Parts: sequence; structure tokens; C-alpha cells
Amino acid sequence: MNKNTKRLLGGLALGAAAAGAIGAVIMRRDGKPRLGRRDQGNPDQWARPGMNVIFRAELMPGRESSERTFQVSNLLPSGRVMLSGVAGEHAQKEFEPIR
Repeated sequence: MNKNTKRLLGGLALGAAAAGAIGAVIMRRDGKPRLGRRDQGNPDQWARPGMNVIFRAELMPGRESSERTFQVSNLLPSGRVMLSGVAGEHAQKEFEPIR
């Protein structure tokens, strides 16, 4: 093989490797492009500010559902919530599942 041919093939191989590396950096694992998209946050949060949640009956025995219902005032980064009318932070497992 000629010296110039070897250089040409080597350059093409190097260019193909560089293009593959750039493509791997730009693309996500699922094949969707990463550029131009912003993180939408966590769309499947279990509670949002303003929604009503109901404590489990085991935590407040002898009270009706309407007496165990409170409004979410703040969602914390840990996934816990602050409620209006109740002191402290509360986790998802303290409430009845959403129907």
C-alpha cells in the first residue's frame, strides 16, 4: 500500500471515531437528542401545592374522612409535604392513596 493511501485511510478512521464520540455525547441512551430540551422536573410527583390529601384512618382513629383532609401548602425537595393546619413534614405513606 502506498504511504499516501495509508495516511488517507488513517485520517478517515480517525474522523469516523471522532464523529462517533461526538454523537455519543449528544445523544441520550434512548436515542432522543439532548440539545434544546430543558428538564421538565419530576412529572410524577405524588402531591402538588393546593391539592387535598387524607390521612390514613390508622393515624387518626375515630375521625371521619372530612376531618382527616388537609391541603398541601408546600412540597419539599425530599418528597415530603407541609400541610396547612398541621405542624411538621409528612411523607406519602401517611396518606390514603389517590382514587
